[in-house]
Amino acid sequence: MALRIHRFLPVTSVEGPGVRACLQVQGCPIHCPGCAVPFTWAEDGGYLMEVEELAEQIICGPKVEGITFLGGEPFMQASELARLGRLLKKESLSVMTFTGFRLEELKQAGRADYDELIEVTDLLIDGPFIIEHLDTSRPWVGSYNQRYHFLSDRYLHLKEEIMDIPNRLEVRLTPDGRVMVNGLAEMQDLEGLFNKLL
Repeated sequence: MALRIHRFLPVTSVEGPGVRACLQVQGCPIHCPGCAVPFTWAEDGGYLMEVEELAEQIICGPKVEGITFLGGEPFMQASELARLGRLLKKESLSVMTFTGFRLEELKQAGRADYDELIEVTDLLIDGPFIIEHLDTSRPWVGSYNQRYHFLSDRYLHLKEEIMDIPNRLEVRLTPDGRVMVNGLAEMQDLEGLFNKLL
């Protein structure tokens, strides 16, 4: 069972609660106008990796408290991500999942693979990015229509503290000289950051 991946980060502190691994999957049918990552839309992009191999990398890699699935659209590979989530939960790791669909749509779809991914998810953030509703005042979300769903007790304590968690960015320099950014910020903040680097 293989996942189509755009990017895998073995450790990050800006893609959800605590220090986490982050898996950005490839492929998205939603195509939100203004999406920050349209290069993740193509279903034939990225690269393939076996679920068990990725699970082993995470378990044997840097110490993390969980994994974040984002996209692309994670529910397009729900069965594979549910399998990965189950393997990681055996090691007491948490699962956070982003989706451009609404939770109600996913539950009403009657798909076992959607239900399995929901079942392993501790914290779900749902809803499409709507550029007219741009809002980065809450952590990890880009527009105010997007919602937090605490599907287990794992992060329930954050429910009352969510507005106190800041959005942050990570900037990574790759060995070949590329600059990679992950996290959440508005375009003017990114432009300001890179202007200071020049």
